[in-house]
Amino acid sequence: MIRSMALAAGIAALVASAPIATAADYPTKPVTLMIGFAPGGPSDVMARILTRKLEELLKQPFVIENRAGAGGSIAGTAVARTTPDGYTVLLATGSMLAINVSLYKNLGYDPEKDFEPISLIGTQTNVLYLHPSVPAKSFAELIAHAKANPGKLSFGSGGNGTPAHLAGELLKIEAKIDITHVPFRGTGPALQSVIGGHVPMAFNPPSPLLPHIQSGAIRPVAITTLKRTAVLPDVPTIAESGFPGFEATTWHALVVPAWASAWWCWPLSISVPACSSEAAGPAPWSSSGFGLPPRCSTAPSACFAPAFRF
Repeated sequence: MIRSMALAAGIAALVASAPIATAADYPTKPVTLMIGFAPGGPSDVMARILTRKLEELLKQPFVIENRAGAGGSIAGTAVARTTPDGYTVLLATGSMLAINVSLYKNLGYDPEKDFEPISLIGTQTNVLYLHPSVPAKSFAELIAHAKANPGKLSFGSGGNGTPAHLAGELLKIEAKIDITHVPFRGTGPALQSVIGGHVPMAFNPPSPLLPHIQSGAIRPVAITTLKRTAVLPDVPTIAESGFPGFEATTWHALVVPAWASAWWCWPLSISVPACSSEAAGPAPWSSSGFGLPPRCSTAPSACFAPAFRF
């Protein structure tokens, strides 16, 4: 009995003397930021801008890992099944958290039950752009060309279920045209296919498109948000081009596996807005075509509630 009590007292002393990790200490080691799409796409561009600032603020490396495929669901499944310690973070999109659940029978995760929201990051429009060989200089001319050639045109996107894919499907319905969807494993591959003339057009967010628009390798004819974007001010919206109310926005967010407490990751949550705020120097953010997320003064989960009803 005396020996057991002495052992217990020794263990208690060790526990009492050991340093206790708190939320204020997070992170104490490198953090992996997982992306569900190939390098070169909007999620990848956003991640690189974001991690540079997070490393400055949180004093730890952020390692980007791309796991492309299934509209981001491969990465989503991987993060949902990883250790919920806050050191594997998912850069999620609307397709991963709101759309894919309706497309895939065995998604591999439950968007609402398997993730803890950390922060909304930003939004982007989708640009409808063409290879220069397409005989259309404007959105109206493209629609006329598609109607004159039913079933002969195809459009690329970053994958099945992405907002870019849904933008194309919505346009098919609204404009009553027959065009075929070609899914890719991210915006980068879709963009390269259009530049190479393998696919005549695509819908994608603007960030990776801008240098190729400037060089004339691709031609933008419309965007999918209700308002024009500052990075392409001369490109009209589809809504103002004869289809009122037409909208297909891409949004991005950070989530961690369920049971990784949002309180524990609070330093990450409060650092994210600083990465895209005016005080942080918005040039890389706005010049890449990213919009700021709506401000939220409540818990992250409350801010995310409307997103799951995409």
